[in-house]
Amino acid sequence: MSRVTRADVARYAGVSSAVVSYVVNDGPRPVAEATAARVREAIRVLGYRPNVSAQALRRGSSRLLGHVVPDLGNPLWAEFSLAVDDVASRRGYGVLLASSEGGAGDEHRRIETLTARGVDAIIVTSVMARPDLVARAELPVPVVLLNTFFEVPEFPSLGVDAFGGAHAGTTHLLGHGHGPVGLVIGGESGELREQGWRRAAHDAGVAEGPIARGEFSRRGGYAAGLQLLGGPARPRSVFVASDLQAVGVLRAVFELGLRVPHDVAVVSFDGTVETEFTNPQLTTVRQPVAAMAEAAVARALDGGSAARQVLPAELVVRASCGC
Repeated sequence: MSRVTRADVARYAGVSSAVVSYVVNDGPRPVAEATAARVREAIRVLGYRPNVSAQALRRGSSRLLGHVVPDLGNPLWAEFSLAVDDVASRRGYGVLLASSEGGAGDEHRRIETLTARGVDAIIVTSVMARPDLVARAELPVPVVLLNTFFEVPEFPSLGVDAFGGAHAGTTHLLGHGHGPVGLVIGGESGELREQGWRRAAHDAGVAEGPIARGEFSRRGGYAAGLQLLGGPARPRSVFVASDLQAVGVLRAVFELGLRVPHDVAVVSFDGTVETEFTNPQLTTVRQPVAAMAEAAVARALDGGSAARQVLPAELVVRASCGC
C-alpha cells in the first residue's frame, strides 16, 4: 500500500488539503468543530501519519526537547525525566531522552547528538558538580542545566538548596540528641551538602562527626556504612547525601547487628519514592522535582536571564530519625 497523503484525507473528509493542515497543526486558521471532527475521523480510518520533518521545516521548530540524564537506573534521575516529559507534553512538546552514564565525554556526545536531531532546546541534568560546557564550542540551541549545585557562567541553571537541605536534616538529628552526626557522601570534598552538614554542627556547638565517602549508589552507601559504623567509635546518627546511598547504609546497619533508629538514626537527601519502602521508612530531604522540571522547561522554551535559580528543599519526617 502507498503512503496515505494529506490529499487522501482531504478527499475522504470532503474538505481541502489546507483544512486538513489546519486541523493537524492546530492552526493557523480556525476550523469548525464538526469539520474538524470529520478530518480527525478520516485520519483515524486511513491511518494518516503527518510528515514530522516537513512540519518542523514549516514551523521552524521540531517541537522536541532534548534531555540528558546521568543514569536512568537511579530513581532520582528517572523522576526528573518523567517530570520534564510531563511538563513538555503539556506544552505540546515531545522529549528525546539520553543517558550519559555519568561521564563528561558521554554527556558531551549526547548533547551533540540531540543537537543534530534538531531539538529546539536541551535540558542537561548533569552529575558533575561543575559542568564544563563553557569550554565547549558555542551550541546552536538553548541549554538549561537542571539540578546543578553551582552557577555555571553563561548557562541558565536550576538547583535545589542543597546547603539548606543538608543543614535542616542534620539539625533535625541533633535536635533528637543524636550527636555527633556522621556523614556519608560521594563526589568532591566540600560540596554544598557537606557544607550544610558542617554548618549545622557548628551552629549547634557540637563536634563534627566522621565522614565516609563512596560513590552515589546503593553499593557505595553500603561500603561507606560498613566503614562508618563498623568500629567502636561509630556515630549515633548519620546524614546520608543521597537516597540510594541511604539504602546501602540500611543494609550495612542490619548486617552489623544494629537497628535504625535505636542504635543509629538516619536522614537521607533526595526524597525519591524509594524512601517510602525501606524499613523503617527514611526521613529525607526532598528535592522539589516537579517544580524544578516546570522551571527548567520554561527557561528552555521561553528564554530569559541566565541567572541561577535555587528552589527550597523539604524535610519529610518519617521513622528512621527516631520520630
